Amino acid sequence: MDGKKTGILEKVEFPEDIRKLDIGQLNVLAAEIRTKIIETVARNGGHLAPSLGAVELSLAIHYVFDTPRDKIIWDVGHQAYAHKIITGRQKVFHTLRKMGGISGFPKRAESVYDVFDVGHSSTSISAASGIAEARCLKGESFKVIAVIGDGSMTAGLSFEGLNWAGDRKKDIIVILNDNEMSISPNVGAMSSYLNKIMTGQQVTKLRARIQGFLRTIPGIGEQMVKFTKQVEESLKAFIVPGMLFEEMGFMYVGPLEGHRIDRLIKTFQNIKELERPVLVHVITKKGKGYKFAEDEPSRFHGIGAFDIETGKPRAAVEAKPSYTEIFGRTMVSLARENPRIVAITAAMTHGTGLDKFADEMPERFYDVGIAEQHGVTFAAGLATEGYIPVVAIYSTFLQRAYDQVLHDVCLQKLPVIFALDRGGIVGDDGPTHHGLFDYSYLRSIPNIIVMAPKDENELQHMLKTAVECRRPASVRYPRGGGRGVTIDETPKALEVGKGEVMREGEDVAIFAIGSTVYPALAAAERLERDDITAAVVNSRFVKPLDKDLLCKLALSTKKVLIVEENVLMGGFGSAVLELFGEEGISGVAVKRVGISDEFVEHGTQGELKLKYGLDEEGIARAARRLVRIQ
Repeated sequence: MDGKKTGILEKVEFPEDIRKLDIGQLNVLAAEIRTKIIETVARNGGHLAPSLGAVELSLAIHYVFDTPRDKIIWDVGHQAYAHKIITGRQKVFHTLRKMGGISGFPKRAESVYDVFDVGHSSTSISAASGIAEARCLKGESFKVIAVIGDGSMTAGLSFEGLNWAGDRKKDIIVILNDNEMSISPNVGAMSSYLNKIMTGQQVTKLRARIQGFLRTIPGIGEQMVKFTKQVEESLKAFIVPGMLFEEMGFMYVGPLEGHRIDRLIKTFQNIKELERPVLVHVITKKGKGYKFAEDEPSRFHGIGAFDIETGKPRAAVEAKPSYTEIFGRTMVSLARENPRIVAITAAMTHGTGLDKFADEMPERFYDVGIAEQHGVTFAAGLATEGYIPVVAIYSTFLQRAYDQVLHDVCLQKLPVIFALDRGGIVGDDGPTHHGLFDYSYLRSIPNIIVMAPKDENELQHMLKTAVECRRPASVRYPRGGGRGVTIDETPKALEVGKGEVMREGEDVAIFAIGSTVYPALAAAERLERDDITAAVVNSRFVKPLDKDLLCKLALSTKKVLIVEENVLMGGFGSAVLELFGEEGISGVAVKRVGISDEFVEHGTQGELKLKYGLDEEGIARAARRLVRIQ
């Protein structure tokens, strides 16, 4: 870690406090902030590497600009921990990502310095454009600054925003925080374009001649060759991006060394006087100041609690394989048997468990960058040519590609499989990352099969089912470790639309789906101690429903409890109620347990399931109330 504690941070509460410091004191403050971030994330978990890389940048922005009058929009927001610390939240920073504490992302309800709620990438430039337009409509004169990482620049929304802002020629500043990677390495033509100018045939030949000549100079030849390579990299970074952004209507400034506060301050003071679109290119190091994060920035991008001295996770390694791990293993197994299976992800190779697939079958693996919309339509194109694309995306991120799922996949009934990781309550990242809407936004689309496994063994069977069904299908599974069940040696396809009775009972029927099945079974055991017998159904399918099974149990028990880790509006429970209406079933008391019409804040998975009654006691309590209805 950088530096030692000297007490400067203790005297800093708001940006006006840092504006009283000189450059030397600001550098010391940066070291102290890094220490605080590292210590806090080591306890709470969080986005460490991105925030460590943006400390000096955060200080320089708040030093020069008149925040909160001048408005900063942080893209994604996982680099904004230093911003939070110096905007009135230092004393509560220890509550980061804890239930009832401060969010891991900028949040308008939390601070006047947080201008726009974020959590998904690439929104900052469009939001900043809207704020700048509103400023002009109101006749005001504050500055608008969007801070966006290079990874977020791979998404089309960023360029839509740039195109609009550059054309409008409004006073807006975009700061490109370039740490040369997002979560997975950056991909795509934009990254390639930045190298193209230096790899053409003419330049290549000239480079070889110059280097050959320099090597003939006794004593200093090799040193001069190294120097020319450094110059080449500087030209590549300066000329090419500058041309790109200038053509889009932005004045290009940079690249700047992102850990030199003095240079950042001077540059920001200069551009503050400009009244036109400006893009400032800043080069930072992800994980700056903590060796383990610098060496492995992807692992420390988002991390759980860890030991500062070793960089190793504090919690014991989970003996049970995670759903993500089982998904990755199953994908490799299925793809070995079926050469038509291809895998697609959106900048989340490791996060979705596809790293082993990518290593073994690189020609059938595609990381499209932070471009979910493109990824889904790209998959649709592959499907028209006889391939079976598996699109692995977190549930919350597939929301960005809803139209593509509907229009490009389901309308054409193409066999694209959506593997939705992080389904349900995710935990500490909060409302921008919970996967609580996919049952609702997918089941309303014609032609798609919507599944959720009760455990990791059923996950592999559902993937096999999706591969063989030859139509659009989604498989949603939760974050974290599996149940530790025995994994069948060979995945087998399930009968589409058929659930299974896990437990017989006469007093109440509990229809559970996905991650709620085992808590429902545990709840049934509790109910038995109260002389209440509960039938428990592993429904398996949100769409199509097992009509015969669900209707039969509803009519026999006359009391149905429906449990889902999803919003209630339009979800699994809504589907069952619609079924009962269509089948003319009456005289049945129905209670639904799930997420009401609200956004779920951050907290651990256990805390939030307890709050919303999705744990075994909450399910048992709801069943008792239902049984008491006469």
